[in-house]
Amino acid sequence: MTSLCTQLDGILGQHANVLANPSRQELIRLVVKNKEAVISANGALATWTPTESTGRSPKDTLLVRRTTSEDTIDWDSPNNLSIEESTFDMICSDAMALLADRPLIVTDRVVGADVRYALPVRTVADHAVTQLFADNMFRPVPSDLSASAFADKPFNLVVLPYDKLDPARYEGRLRLDPATGRTSDMAIALDFDRRLGVVFGSAYGGSVKKMIFTAMNYYLPAEGILPLHCSANEGPDGDCALLLGLSGTGKTTLSADPRRALLGDDEHGWSDFGAANFENGCYAKLINLDPDKEPEIFGACFHEADWLDHGAIIENCMMYPDGHFDVDDERLTPNSRGSYPLTYLSNIKESSTSGHPKTILFLTADANGVLPPVSRLTEDQAMLWFLMGYTSKLAGTETGITEPRTTFSRFFGEPFMPRNPDVYARLLGDKLREHSTQVYLVNTGWTGGPYGVGARIDIKVTREIVQAALSGGLVDVEYDQDPLFMVQVPRSCPGVEDSSILVPKNTWLDKDAYDKRAAKLADEFAAHFDKAYGEKGIDKSVADQCPGSWQHS
Repeated sequence: MTSLCTQLDGILGQHANVLANPSRQELIRLVVKNKEAVISANGALATWTPTESTGRSPKDTLLVRRTTSEDTIDWDSPNNLSIEESTFDMICSDAMALLADRPLIVTDRVVGADVRYALPVRTVADHAVTQLFADNMFRPVPSDLSASAFADKPFNLVVLPYDKLDPARYEGRLRLDPATGRTSDMAIALDFDRRLGVVFGSAYGGSVKKMIFTAMNYYLPAEGILPLHCSANEGPDGDCALLLGLSGTGKTTLSADPRRALLGDDEHGWSDFGAANFENGCYAKLINLDPDKEPEIFGACFHEADWLDHGAIIENCMMYPDGHFDVDDERLTPNSRGSYPLTYLSNIKESSTSGHPKTILFLTADANGVLPPVSRLTEDQAMLWFLMGYTSKLAGTETGITEPRTTFSRFFGEPFMPRNPDVYARLLGDKLREHSTQVYLVNTGWTGGPYGVGARIDIKVTREIVQAALSGGLVDVEYDQDPLFMVQVPRSCPGVEDSSILVPKNTWLDKDAYDKRAAKLADEFAAHFDKAYGEKGIDKSVADQCPGSWQHS
């Protein structure tokens, strides 16, 4: 079969109606002209997608399984769903047939602020709003791209957001959708070997963004670079910090520090030269966005400007007929989003690069109320907690009494980390040792009892803890080892007046209830580790740091 990338090049070379690398204003004009979005009262562009495109579709996100690369991917991970080469070729052929008959827009960008590993990305789409999103999120091509390890290995991305696959044609090849009783008509498919991705049937902007970041997270380890789902900032003395955490842990809030310049809020690489952001912009959640608590995000999305100069994309947010948004109305979706360039924020480092991180924070919102507000991790413990990616999620009930649901997401970004887990964990361990980087676990969750009994740790206390960790204030204090979770708990913390809260058991009235709750969480850790990593070649010194693991050894 003719190379799909060659076939794509042929279509673009022979096509009579291809708009290549239009200016930002030209893209904005096209979005409005084509009625892909409307101009809001403040000048941002408002767009709404079909119901099935208000978020990612993990069950339709697929990786091509090839004999040449299958050993490098963890197919036991629930997010690494395979697709046969022949099915991927069918999807691509259907996409090529559609591309040949309609006007196209092509943009050339890169992902990666450090030119030494900037990945060239060519996006081909039939909708201008897709390309405006790419303009917001991906970086301009640097003049010295030839210095990149990927200079001659570009990635091609084809996006057909509003077309659907024929279910009958793909019966037995794609999943059966229980909502319709038919074969799925959507595919977000990625071929690492041919460096080609296709978004077919998903109009959610995150499908484009996460496709490319999944590719980066696969390619970078082979170059000795650790990809991280994290935010990053830099202090006035040039000290770099990385903050890793799942949704609801405070990653965005805590990284937006007026004392520190932001590199980026979602994806970074850690190479032999330091840390660098992947992105050119941000794709922020908007639901219940508070202008007082999140002034930077609010200003980036909702500042007033001429519509041709604005270009922020407000996706699936309630907007009234007068053009004003209501971020608290979630009737359309609780996953409304805003896409905007980093330059719309006031306190950024323009290069989006920094040196080697001095400090790394793992953020968790422990709704069990049993983890310390802050603890120091050894290298092996850091690798373990990196593998686990723990936090709690809350599922509401009619009575309002909620049992926390323990959630593990490897590397704080499981859906986008396709390689075998030992690869990422060992890369982290190697870099921690080489650069003497200190890792702290910061609990932004509950104290004094679990959710429903205790209270959320005061954000002011958490900010003092983060400041102490990043400024070196936790280096010389005394520590005690937690008997169950084995992490090092400080006896005091600069800025925290009541040191007793640093030991979570102190804050519980019922000490026996604390012991039972802590033991339950430790057992959940051990069970998940055994299931996810028992046969994955994780170093014993790392495995031994798993809470509850002593019960299984």
